[in-house]
Amino acid sequence: MRRIIVSIMVLTSIFGLSKSFGQSDPSTWSSEKLNKWFDQGDWHKGWSVKPDNSINKTALAKAYFKNSARWDKAFAFLGANDLTKLELKRYDLDGDNLYVTISEYNTKNPETTRYEAHQKYIDIQYVVTGSELIGIASLASQESVLQPYNDTKDIGFYSFKNGKMVKATPTKFFIFFPSDAHMPGLKEETNAPVRKAVVKLRLD
Repeated sequence: MRRIIVSIMVLTSIFGLSKSFGQSDPSTWSSEKLNKWFDQGDWHKGWSVKPDNSINKTALAKAYFKNSARWDKAFAFLGANDLTKLELKRYDLDGDNLYVTISEYNTKNPETTRYEAHQKYIDIQYVVTGSELIGIASLASQESVLQPYNDTKDIGFYSFKNGKMVKATPTKFFIFFPSDAHMPGLKEETNAPVRKAVVKLRLD
């Protein structure tokens, strides 16, 4: 009997926590509440891969609660499929609102690569096999515009002085918002093959 009561209390607590997360504006959350929601991990639907610490938690929470069904569908796809075996192509999960591209390529030299940023889509990027470096910078800190934003292609290119390099491996995934300039696909020491999944999640 005591075990049943404890189980009910735990379930009630989890339900209450989830309910409180869903009924408030994430932009008003304290750092403690935001970190708890992020670390709890319900938002990536049990996918065993961990989110990278570079992810903007406030932007994520706001975007997730604005359109949780779209996010849930994206992570359900990532978690339910063997990404090492999927055909190299685009997978439409909700037309142009949500799709996943599986690709393979050799990592690039940094001198031939530019920082990019998008306005219509959020990127979820995951290195399935291999490893690469990704440059990350705040779009607001851009040094110059190398190629103005193209609305049709949803991309602009920029240069930065203070971007940081992070290592992407199959143990973690990254999320890039419109405020996040990113330069993916860079080599570590030598050019090497990578398989990657990129989810394009429309903002509206």
